Amino acid sequence: MSTEQKIETRCVPADAAALAEAGRILRDHGLVAFPTETVYGLGADATSGEAVAKIYAAKERPEFNPLIAHCSDQEHAELYGLFDDNARRLAKTFWPGPLTLVVPARENCAVSDLTRAGLSSVALRVPAHPVAQALLREAGVPVAAPSANRSGRVSPTHAGHVMGDLDGRIDLVIDGGASDVGVESTIVSCIDGKVVMLRPGGIAREEIERVIGRKLEAHDGAAIHAPGMLASHYAPNAKMRLDVQTIEKDEAILDFGGRFADVQQASFDLSPSGDLKEAAANLFAFLRALDATGADVIAVAPIPHEGLGEAIRDRLARAAAPR
Repeated sequence: MSTEQKIETRCVPADAAALAEAGRILRDHGLVAFPTETVYGLGADATSGEAVAKIYAAKERPEFNPLIAHCSDQEHAELYGLFDDNARRLAKTFWPGPLTLVVPARENCAVSDLTRAGLSSVALRVPAHPVAQALLREAGVPVAAPSANRSGRVSPTHAGHVMGDLDGRIDLVIDGGASDVGVESTIVSCIDGKVVMLRPGGIAREEIERVIGRKLEAHDGAAIHAPGMLASHYAPNAKMRLDVQTIEKDEAILDFGGRFADVQQASFDLSPSGDLKEAAANLFAFLRALDATGADVIAVAPIPHEGLGEAIRDRLARAAAPR
């Protein structure tokens, strides 16, 4: 963010005019901080990789962790994820409220690859806070919303906390008073018939276990599906060469800044203009597209280390690691 022009961040009371403006900003791929019952969230249109990339830039988030997509109700959430009986029971009991459910993403899920960190699952929540509910109705889209603070800092429970961290980095802060819960949502995975606690939070383990009628399974650490955990990555079938200076015959190319624009091989440019936010938004989709070409090797152009480049490089290094 230091190399970009600061924007004017306005903090406004949560009235009808503010909510209408916030909905417009979200639909236009801007950033809005808003209260939920847990903590204040930093919201962007979850269906837009471009918008979600702005969250990472504003927070200076070091890794592409999956983000929670906030929905207006269970019916809305089920447009994006596949709910088994366990997930439906939990949603019926605790939504709206501080529970996030990680479920398999529907085919052609509209929640962006960047929101899901390239995973085949999607994290969904229906918040209970009336301001959050009103905003979701105004926006008309699922809203990706990690805590509205700089990465590594304490989660915000007041609008003033948000302004202290993100003034000049986001478009709007809606002041809805103090958050009620003050800790993040409990995250539970409902995949392949298992019910697994991924993160403790605003709903106690015992409450969840009463609903499902058995003990929650412990996460084994083998795969990560939720915020606050080391994110899994989309690892292509092709081998990857990073920071390449020359291209070998038959390699597919993941370009950046038009470095290899004249090479006549399968190629996608993360950002012809060298915009790291655009590159972050395109990363997972372009890796998939290049893998689909059937190339044995994907050659990756050098990516800058600064800003979002650090996160992009981290993702690429994990994708290139021996498997």
